[in-house]
Amino acid sequence: MRRTTLRGTDNFPIGIIGGTGGMGRWFADFFEKEGHPVLVSGRDRGARPAEMAGACPVVIVSVPIGATQDVIRQVGPCMKRESLLMDLTSLKAGPVRAMLESSASEVIGLHPLFGPSVLRLEGQNIVICPARGGKWLPWVRDVFGRKGAKLVEATPERHDEIMAVVQALNHLDTIVMGLAIRQSGLEREIRESFSTPILRGKLAMIDRVFSNPRLHTELITANPHTARVLRLYREVLDRVGEVAVKGSAADLAAALRRSAPG
Repeated sequence: MRRTTLRGTDNFPIGIIGGTGGMGRWFADFFEKEGHPVLVSGRDRGARPAEMAGACPVVIVSVPIGATQDVIRQVGPCMKRESLLMDLTSLKAGPVRAMLESSASEVIGLHPLFGPSVLRLEGQNIVICPARGGKWLPWVRDVFGRKGAKLVEATPERHDEIMAVVQALNHLDTIVMGLAIRQSGLEREIRESFSTPILRGKLAMIDRVFSNPRLHTELITANPHTARVLRLYREVLDRVGEVAVKGSAADLAAALRRSAPG
């Protein structure tokens, strides 16, 4: 039996703050296909927090990281105790804490590990951070799990620790490489003419990161574990660079074999 029956109906309305673009729009489309009326709001349009909380037993916050906690504090006090407040932010500790502090409702942090260009949920990873209450959690697991999503549960703190590597270190490396390439003075036309398939893939990633700097820089600067992975990055770069400039391919290969990633 689907957990949506806890409301006595399978098509209860869902509210998405920030549902007019990006991931918010993706989830609005998803829930509409599941038969739920979806109430969306953007920065200057749609329902106000109190109206959305009054009309929807489930409210999802899907706004940029820097605005997430402010928006949560606006809608949180309006949530009913029996309702569910969630967020889709790429960091979890701060938003989950804000939801717990500002609302009496059930609270679940959600992090879909994919972007709005994904066409199907099947095979995609979603992190669930249960924080308060238990009656809505089976519904969350069901609505995504039966569409083939790979669900993993974690505490908000553990999630952010992992994201420091998965996202912060990943995007930091892309930014550093992009800046180094641009400062090398090598024109784009030359780079493209001499590029390999691997480099073209990296250049495409660099372009994506540089075209949306707010998203990717917030993933780095807002994560409390960034300093640790940055120290690690510097240490490894210095160590590998020192071996590389000595000109011994054998030594560099030996260093790679000793530290081969798992």
